Amino acid sequence: MAAIDYVRRDREGALERLKAFLAIPSVSATPEHRDDMQRAAEWLAQRMRESGIEDVRIDDTPGHPVVFGRARAGRQDAPTVLVYGHYDVQPPDPIELWESPPFEPQVRNGAVYARGASDDKGQLLCHVDAAAAYHATDGRMPVNVVYAFEGEEEVGSPSLDDWLREHADELKADLAVISDTAMVSRDQPSLVYGLRGLAYLEVTVSGPNRDLHSGQFGGAVLNPAIALSGIIAALHDEHGRITIPGFYDAVRTLDDEERAALAEVPFDMETFEAATGSAGGWGEEGYTILERLGARPSLDVNGMWSGWTGEGAKTVLPAKAHAKISMRLVPNQDPHQVSEAFRNHIAELAPDRVSVEVTELHGAKPALVDRSSPGMLAAVSAYETGFGKRPVFTLEGGSIPVVASLEEILGLQSVLMGFGLGDDNLHAPNEKFDIDNFHRGTETVIAFLDTLARHGQA
Repeated sequence: MAAIDYVRRDREGALERLKAFLAIPSVSATPEHRDDMQRAAEWLAQRMRESGIEDVRIDDTPGHPVVFGRARAGRQDAPTVLVYGHYDVQPPDPIELWESPPFEPQVRNGAVYARGASDDKGQLLCHVDAAAAYHATDGRMPVNVVYAFEGEEEVGSPSLDDWLREHADELKADLAVISDTAMVSRDQPSLVYGLRGLAYLEVTVSGPNRDLHSGQFGGAVLNPAIALSGIIAALHDEHGRITIPGFYDAVRTLDDEERAALAEVPFDMETFEAATGSAGGWGEEGYTILERLGARPSLDVNGMWSGWTGEGAKTVLPAKAHAKISMRLVPNQDPHQVSEAFRNHIAELAPDRVSVEVTELHGAKPALVDRSSPGMLAAVSAYETGFGKRPVFTLEGGSIPVVASLEEILGLQSVLMGFGLGDDNLHAPNEKFDIDNFHRGTETVIAFLDTLARHGQA
């Protein structure tokens, strides 16, 4: 295929462009990077124009811009694909744990290291470079493609849904494609067909009207930090199940076929333990690690703080204690209903001598994709071309809220065609993207679009 041959000749240039993109510190969470966000949007828009993508523009939002573009097929009856990605990245902290500066991309051990390398700049550029390859060879795309690249994914996409509604006519398509997930391994491609949702809350336990001296009042006043610790400890039972009443009522049960398919996904406990630094598995009894990671809901404490946490000693009995708690949800669970059940359960668990406040910070609906849809079947064929092996189907433990938004607002099913790896250190120091996966990802995108064109449907 001419476009794939072009990509193979352009590997060095593609890597240099990726490094230039990664050098822009497009951190959406902090105001000091607002100019960098604009600069990243402009860089991306210019690269899209160079790649033959038409109608490219930068749409302002109340937050950071959305970069839009369109590539037209050579025939009128071709299907239309909406490609979504994001050019914003997570903050790089803690800086001191990076082996090289997070915005000075370095290549080592066959990977490029920088913040945003895998999440999501590298995977996003696979789609832009595919357009460039078609433009340089065939002159036209095999299918119509609409591109929407946002700058707020890492802060919960607060502007995206309104933008999708406002531009729904321009975004009409037959399916959406998102490259923001990981494969099982370099040697085993995989297709994610289910994503967990999210309910994210903050709990504050209040006791005395001020911080107290622990010598004068310890043992006579209930410590909010101790009360909070007891509440959190009671959120799981001895079998690893979450104790919120009704929590599992809507949970979708895996059928025998799905459990058999997940059992075929390569999994090595030693590799898992090495990657996590944690000995042995933990979680809900009766389920494998892979099932716990993607098919079953979870509840985790993401942070706790109270009293004196600075260097040295300060004998304080704190007035307040806080925790941030996330619950990963599976299909059929509703984030708002789960949050309300959590709130009620916390109130029941709290001792009488403290008060509890629960604040809902963020939510995302779970998603499930039809594994037999034409888009998914085209993706299976594309991975066989790009990676030389048939992909396995997996469930993803993380959340990609845009999947639900695209379905609810635009009526689109998504194909989650990712090229990252599980050890890419997303949201952590030393994020990386395997360079071979980057190039093969572009070839897979080309094969995917070509397969859709040949089948004449999406």
